[in-house]
Amino acid sequence: MSRLKRTKIIATLGPASEKPDIFKKMLAAGLDIIRLNFSHGTPEEHGQRINMAREQAVSFGKEVAVLADLQGPKIRIARFKQGPIELKPGDEFVLDANLDKNAGDQHGVGIDYKELPQDVAPGDVLLLDDGRLELQVDNVTGSKITCRVKVGGHLSNNKGINRLGGGLSAKALTPKDKTDLVTAVKLGADYIAISFPRDADDVHEARELVKAAGGNAGIIAKIERTEAINNLDEIIKASDGVMVARGDLGVEIGDAEIPGVQKHIIHQARSFDRPVITATQMMESMIHSPIPTRAEVSDVANAVLDGTDAVMLSAESAVGDFPDKVIEAMSRICLGAEKQRIAVRSKHRMDMQFERVDEAVAMATMYTANHLNIKAIIALTESGSTPLWMSRIRSGIPIYALSRHVATRRRVTLYRGVYPIDFDVMKCKHDEVNSKAIAELEAHGILEDGDLVILTKGDVDGVHGGSNVMKILRVGRVL
Repeated sequence: MSRLKRTKIIATLGPASEKPDIFKKMLAAGLDIIRLNFSHGTPEEHGQRINMAREQAVSFGKEVAVLADLQGPKIRIARFKQGPIELKPGDEFVLDANLDKNAGDQHGVGIDYKELPQDVAPGDVLLLDDGRLELQVDNVTGSKITCRVKVGGHLSNNKGINRLGGGLSAKALTPKDKTDLVTAVKLGADYIAISFPRDADDVHEARELVKAAGGNAGIIAKIERTEAINNLDEIIKASDGVMVARGDLGVEIGDAEIPGVQKHIIHQARSFDRPVITATQMMESMIHSPIPTRAEVSDVANAVLDGTDAVMLSAESAVGDFPDKVIEAMSRICLGAEKQRIAVRSKHRMDMQFERVDEAVAMATMYTANHLNIKAIIALTESGSTPLWMSRIRSGIPIYALSRHVATRRRVTLYRGVYPIDFDVMKCKHDEVNSKAIAELEAHGILEDGDLVILTKGDVDGVHGGSNVMKILRVGRVL
């Protein structure tokens, strides 16, 4: 059996990847999770893509999770009446909250975020179009922000605005996001990503909205604001996972800070037992090229070596020319990085006390597995908590999450080194559970006679949070 890729791949679906034949190739190449970008598309289009993906995943014999990514408060300029303009250093340029949305010209343009004049002051630097243009605020009068161009360039309609250093007061969840969140719940999304959260309260608000809509999707907090870095630990604890969203974050804190901050976010997320996704421009050149650059190879590999659970593709798979080849390349890079010793050795929580029995069982399992010739770990799980804790320990040993709940199987697809298998423990006699679980993995071609495995379960079958047993078993012997 070929070596399994431990790091998961998330791919954004779009026009380039919504056809079943292309999607099958993406699954075969190593796709684990699909992302729906709610900045684009209609609810009907998102629903069609989910249905297509789940139908193809079933035929492929694989669980695929769905991540719904909310747009968030996009702060943008409005439109120009006679097309794009060119700004030169030293030019005066006005951002006017009261200007008609189609009346922009060489001297100024409207803005869609009407509170921006209250959020800035003279001396602030505003970054337009992902930081390509820089404007320094000279003065603020009523609805008008008068700026001096520091770095000029081409400026067209609807480009984004960031404030260097952060500090804009826009709420994380806009009215559009709240509507899209309900849509995502109705479509059966497994995870919902919220954009631009400032603190834990934004995460709590999203969770309450999911519950009110009758869902239980996990909340992924996208770290892309300076304020989020300042409140990082509380955001991680409030969420079910985080995303290192390097686009807007890089604009706010400066691109030179991104590598160090990325490592810090990944480390903190793993410390608090949360999965973490690394995103933005990971394989950008492959939108139009069949092979990645060496810099992109290093970028993906370093995220894997840092311990990220998943790496994400955006335009590369949504509108790119090679959606299946980019996943093939990313899988190859992940596998290469995972061969390194640093990727399979861990001292995670070795000096800590555990508050829960099932957590202690998970930690003991991984310590034992890393010091014994174990072929695989089998976690009989209701909620997915035990395999999540196991996945925080760096290891080269695959963890198979056997669950009767499809929602649990889909959720664990995000966890590094965890692979879901449909298994209903309630259909087994209690004294047959071990042998049935082993037989399931044998049927999948994972185990054979003589292999040593570790199995975790609860004394009482079907109980959430009840894992209190760790057994070392040899395939082919009395279990």
